[in-house]
Amino acid sequence: MAYRSVDPATGELIAEHADATDAEIERVLQAAADASAALPSLEERIAAMRAIAAGFREREAELAETIAREMGKPLPQAAGEARLVADIWDWYADRPELLASREMETGWRGRSARVELRPTGPLVGVMPWNFPYYQVARFAAPNLLLGNPVIIKHAGSCTGAALLMQEMADASGLAPGLYQTVLATNGQIARMIEDPRVQGVSLTGSERAGAAVAETAGRALTRCVLELGGSDPFILMSTDDLERDVATAIAARTRNCGQACTSAKRFIVHESLYDAFVERLVAGMAALRIGSPLEEGVEVGPMSSEAAAAELVGQVEAAVAEGATLAGGRRIDRPGAWVEPGVLTGVTRDMAVWHQELFGPVAIVVPVRDAAEAVEAANDSPFGLGANVFDADAERAAWIAERLEAGMVSIGAFGISRPELPFGGVKRSGFGRELGPDAVLEFANRRLVTQPAA
Repeated sequence: MAYRSVDPATGELIAEHADATDAEIERVLQAAADASAALPSLEERIAAMRAIAAGFREREAELAETIAREMGKPLPQAAGEARLVADIWDWYADRPELLASREMETGWRGRSARVELRPTGPLVGVMPWNFPYYQVARFAAPNLLLGNPVIIKHAGSCTGAALLMQEMADASGLAPGLYQTVLATNGQIARMIEDPRVQGVSLTGSERAGAAVAETAGRALTRCVLELGGSDPFILMSTDDLERDVATAIAARTRNCGQACTSAKRFIVHESLYDAFVERLVAGMAALRIGSPLEEGVEVGPMSSEAAAAELVGQVEAAVAEGATLAGGRRIDRPGAWVEPGVLTGVTRDMAVWHQELFGPVAIVVPVRDAAEAVEAANDSPFGLGANVFDADAERAAWIAERLEAGMVSIGAFGISRPELPFGGVKRSGFGRELGPDAVLEFANRRLVTQPAA
C-alpha cells in the first residue's frame, strides 16, 4: 500500500491505509465544488481558522510525537513545527484586509476601476513528508481565507499526521468540503488535476514530481504552484567569530536531519578560512548526538525512510568514487534509516554531486578566492531556492547577495520561515510563492471591475 507509515528509527510498521476508491474521489471533488458554490462568510472561515490554530497549540505534544514516529523529526523540532503552524493559521485569520479591493485610476471616459480578489474554486495540494504540518498550513491557510476549498493529498508515510489535521479541521467548524484529505493514487491525482471542477494545484516535492504535475496541469490549463528542491549555498567570506559561524553552519545542515529544501547544502568558504572551517565543521558534526527522535537531547534523528538513507549514501559514495573525500556520512549499523552527519571535501564542479541535492545530513565544502568566485560557484546550480551569506564586511555581503540567483537570500542567518515572509524559488526550484501576502494572490481571480465614476 502507498499509505504505509513505518517508524524510521526502528523499521517497524506503524499503520497502513487503503487507497481511496474512485467513488470516494468523486465524492470529494463534488463536495469541494458544492462548498465553493455555497461559500461560508469570511467571518465564519476566519473563526474556523482560529480554531485550527488553537487545536495545534492544545495538541502540540500529540502532534509532535506523531511526526517523530512517522518521519523521525526530534521532538523539540516537531513541537516547534506545530507552533509555527498555529502562527500561520492565526496570521492569515488576523488579516482579512489581504482580500481588500484595490482602487485604480483610469482616465477612460470618467470611469472608476477596482481590482477585487475573488476565489477561483477547489484546489489540490500534493504535500511532502519532511514538514508534514507546515507544508499543509502554508498552502491551506491563505486559500481558505480567500475562499478556495482545498483537497490535501499527503505523503503516504505521514498519513497519521494527515488524518490528525483532518480531525482538527472537522472540529473547527469549517463547512463540509472546504478542507478534505484524500488517500489518492498518483493516477487519481492526475485525473483530479484534469477535472474541470479543480482550479489549481500546488505541489511541494521533487523535481520529478513537479514536472509530472506541471505537465498534467499544463494540458488541463490548470494553474499551479511548485516548490521543488534546493541546493542552497552558505557563503562565508570573513568572520569575527568562526566558532559561532561553524555552529550556525552545523544547524543549517542538520536541522530535520538535513531533509529540508532550504537546508544549507553547499558551503562556499573563503580560502583563508577554509582549513579552520573544515576542521571545526567535521569535529562539530561528529559530536552531534544521534538517537531516537523521542529521546531528550537528541540533535539528529534517523532519516525519513530506508529509501531516503540509501539514496543519500549512494550519492556520497559516487562522489568519493569521483575523487571527493568523506568524513562521516556513512550508514550506521542498526535497524532503521540511520546515517552519520558528514562532510565532503575535494568536490569539484564537474562532479555529479555538485549539481544534485543532498537531502540528508552531509555537507559539501569548497574554497573560493574572492567574492566574485563565491557568486559564480553559488549560481552554478540547477536550483535557486534559498541562499545564505555570512561576511563581517557588510558592504561585500550586500554585493554578493545582490548577485545570487535565488528566490530567498538571507544575510547573516539561514532558513528563515515566518508566516509574513513569501517563500519560493527560481530555476528548477519551482515557481510561485507561499506564505506572506503574496500567497493569497496565487490562486485568486484578480477581477477588474469598471463603472461610471460617482
